[in-house]
Amino acid sequence: MGHWWVRNIVEPGKVPLLLALTAFVLTFVVTRVITRLIRAGKGPFGNVEAGGLHIHHVVPGVVLSVVGGFGAVASDRHGAGGAVAAVVFGIGAGLVLDEFALILHLDDVYWTEEGRKSVEVVVLTAALVGLLLAGFSPFGVNDLTRQELADRGSAVATIAGNFLFSLIALGKGKTRTAIFGAIVPLVALVGAVRLARPGSAWARRFYGGRPRARARAALRAYHHDRRWARPRRAVQDWIGGKPDPRPARLPGRR
Repeated sequence: MGHWWVRNIVEPGKVPLLLALTAFVLTFVVTRVITRLIRAGKGPFGNVEAGGLHIHHVVPGVVLSVVGGFGAVASDRHGAGGAVAAVVFGIGAGLVLDEFALILHLDDVYWTEEGRKSVEVVVLTAALVGLLLAGFSPFGVNDLTRQELADRGSAVATIAGNFLFSLIALGKGKTRTAIFGAIVPLVALVGAVRLARPGSAWARRFYGGRPRARARAALRAYHHDRRWARPRRAVQDWIGGKPDPRPARLPGRR
């Protein structure tokens, strides 16, 4: 275990990345626990206000991210300064991404249906950083042998091919597949060869005159969403808390 730790974490200089990821996840968990207690009216916690203005935790998150980011750039990643900067950055990033939906919508949507985007982004970010920590490199560079890396043509072809697969998957409306495919190449390939989601740029461009392809894409998307929407929402509710129910619309009002 000690040999693995030194060889895979210490020697490559990944200790700051591990500390940043740990601080990021713990900050998100602690923040969600506190906000859920505040929402339920339990515990000693309360909203932070100054002069009647509610201070969202994204504000100190931005400050900590800036301080930690510049500190990491100015520090040696093998030294104590880099470790401290990584923790500060991880805490700041956790606070910021916990309110990602607020930044996206420019509205306080923390406990609404739109607020689920914050949970999705945090989980996605943690997973991607975890893959990088485990040794995966973007676009499959880590899958090349030393001889292939020495051959610039092979390296460039691998990077370009995997980037193309990720780009196609993104154009087909498969954002998560495209993002993970940038780290794990075979994932991008699967997303690139399967049917596009209805309404995606690829579907509008290539399925316009192909009604059968449009119908197949719509049917596949329907079955996929029906199968996974409820479990995904249940996991999001467990992690981030259940959103407030939407207010009922009055008759005749849009």
